[in-house]
Amino acid sequence: MRHLPAPEARNEHPLLITAERIRTMASAADGSAAVAAAMLVIDGRIAAIGEVADVERAAAALPHVERVDLGDATVVPGFVDAHAHPLMLGQLSTWVDCGPDKARDIPGIIALLREAADRLPAGAPVRGYGYEQRNLAERRHPTRFELDRVATDREVYLMNASGHGGVVNSWTLEHNGVTRDTPNPEGGEFFRDADGELTGELSDAACNVLTGLHGVKIGHHGPNFHLGDEPAELVRQLEGAQAQFLAGGVTTIGDAQVSKRELDTYLRLAERGGLRMRVAAYLLSHLLDAAIEMGVHGPLGDARLAIQGIKLYADGTLGGETAWFPDGYLDDPCRTGQLYHDPEEYRSLVSRAHAVGLQTATHSQSPDAIEMVLSGLEAALAERPDPDARHRIEHCGLPTPEQIERMAAAGIIPVNQPQHHFNWGEGVTRAIGTPGERFNPLGEFERAGLPLVISSDAPVADPRPLEAVQAAASRITRRGVQLGGDDLAIDVELALRAHTIHAARAIGRERDLGSLEVGKAADFAVLAADPVATPVDEIAGIGVRATWVGGVEVHRAEADHADGAAAERGATDDGAQADRAAQADASATAHLEAAR
Repeated sequence: MRHLPAPEARNEHPLLITAERIRTMASAADGSAAVAAAMLVIDGRIAAIGEVADVERAAAALPHVERVDLGDATVVPGFVDAHAHPLMLGQLSTWVDCGPDKARDIPGIIALLREAADRLPAGAPVRGYGYEQRNLAERRHPTRFELDRVATDREVYLMNASGHGGVVNSWTLEHNGVTRDTPNPEGGEFFRDADGELTGELSDAACNVLTGLHGVKIGHHGPNFHLGDEPAELVRQLEGAQAQFLAGGVTTIGDAQVSKRELDTYLRLAERGGLRMRVAAYLLSHLLDAAIEMGVHGPLGDARLAIQGIKLYADGTLGGETAWFPDGYLDDPCRTGQLYHDPEEYRSLVSRAHAVGLQTATHSQSPDAIEMVLSGLEAALAERPDPDARHRIEHCGLPTPEQIERMAAAGIIPVNQPQHHFNWGEGVTRAIGTPGERFNPLGEFERAGLPLVISSDAPVADPRPLEAVQAAASRITRRGVQLGGDDLAIDVELALRAHTIHAARAIGRERDLGSLEVGKAADFAVLAADPVATPVDEIAGIGVRATWVGGVEVHRAEADHADGAAAERGATDDGAQADRAAQADASATAHLEAAR
């Protein structure tokens, strides 16, 4: 029998936490200080925040107050990663990294995969990830024949950096009955050469074949990256991913594609007391009818794990050249990408979700795909007006200026990933030409009055919020190229807000998370330097010394473990803190409902 999570950890005593600087991200309109030096935490929540003397006075009447001095650190609210795929991140950690830091051409990738094949048990699949074809020396995808050099007696799968498909070897196609005569599935493609022969490349819904007979099948509702492992192994992978988020200062994530695999794994981890971050889950749209049938008509869960809304797809990805460009790609005019749904089907999906009060989050990259999404959402809002529906467009890479104005008028939230343009922005311009320089036009969103939200899309990018902040503020790619003009960038403080309080609003949790204010959860990251006072090109290098969730330290950087420099604490056992942090929040459901 499964049991609900036990009450969340609480420190036994109130905490008086001091630091050189606490950036609260509080709104100036409510009179809260933007910068503080101390905060009082009771039962996992902020009871007072401000100057040290003021907070000390608030704590004076309390017994057994424990002081935590974070020294010269800068404290910021726990980062909210509003669009990420944690279990996918954890699973890829067991695959072969074939990204640009490991291989820059196809022979290099083949060598990495062959080394892995030699280490794996006989018959075990060989899986790699991270290549981006436009960044390879050959400027193309590998072929099945090249992957046949890795193995011909088992599956070999090389996932594209976008996560929207990749390349398989000949054995995988034959094993799954895919031939040159196999029709493309709706929402996906088995790619063929000029003679009609399978190249081994497959995209999006075609990846359903990789999940096995009893694996997750999602039809044409999105890319299927839900490859199966034993439940215990999936839990281990999720724990590994959670550690990466916490190491980056992330305390809350929006899981932007939840199937039965993800939900089951979250529940298993929570049952054993191991879920240390907060999760807002977005069910993939193939589960919409089931959610409605069960009566899910709004957020469901507690402060640690909740179903927040529905994830949909309009088109594919720029990285994999499956985003919808009906006139073709500049570097391959025969490719147009795809729409997952025709406009009427999409309109029906978002209308049904909106009608029962479910927030939607739709992946959409090209102007034509964004037009379909905007028109569908505008129609749903006209049928049932709701000024606070908070429907989202995920990525929203290349909206037109007119579409941006319509988004602002309708209250639609774009959720961007600046690390996308940081990692491979040049590839977008090679794919579609100079319009690609506007990729992720955050500055235009700001001027239109849209709430800015940035996230990682992990594992497409690492869950490193400070790298995202730097990319948003600089528009400089990893290779030193500026993508577009300065007017597309935003300032550092706004980028921090986009990854904290604005991101919390995007997942419906701004009353409880995203800023450090009285009554809110004591979720925060302890940084080695102040991002606002750091040169923009150095922000990504700022260390995260520690991460706290609900007033409990759940991560501390290894160097600080060694020398004790992260905090001068009273005699609190670190292991006991970690054990207590693994428990869920008994009173959190009430707090969550109050926040909504």
